Amino acid sequence: MTSRPRPFTLMEGENSQQLENAHSEFYKRNFDQAEELYTKFISSCLQSRDCEPSKLATAYNNRGQIKYFRVDFYEAMDDYTSAIRTDCQFPIPFYNRGLIRYRLGLFEDAKSDFQQALKLDAGFEDAKVSLQQTLLDQQEKIKRGY
Repeated sequence: MTSRPRPFTLMEGENSQQLENAHSEFYKRNFDQAEELYTKFISSCLQSRDCEPSKLATAYNNRGQIKYFRVDFYEAMDDYTSAIRTDCQFPIPFYNRGLIRYRLGLFEDAKSDFQQALKLDAGFEDAKVSLQQTLLDQQEKIKRGY
């Protein structure tokens, strides 16, 4: 049995355009405008409860990146965690959250995030490198007695 495609609604069209506009501003490095558009998209999705999880997770992840660029690490981690809760098969927010945890010296948490990113995408080279560096720095921290 096959399912029929759902009819395309005006709300979906507006949301999709809003998300595309947010991506466009993000890639042009207009981060204030992109953040505003991602926030509107996320709010609209949460109100309507009618968005694809992968699109909502991408919006959270990219808004998190903007916050990361501003060095708002805890707010960025909140967005990455929301992305993960929305789509737990999306490796990028695990990696991004791991980077922040690494920078904050939370090596065990960073290690866990990098491992999960690699579990989801074994070929994720940046996650492999970051995991190796985390393990080295964690050992160094233990050697120094921190």
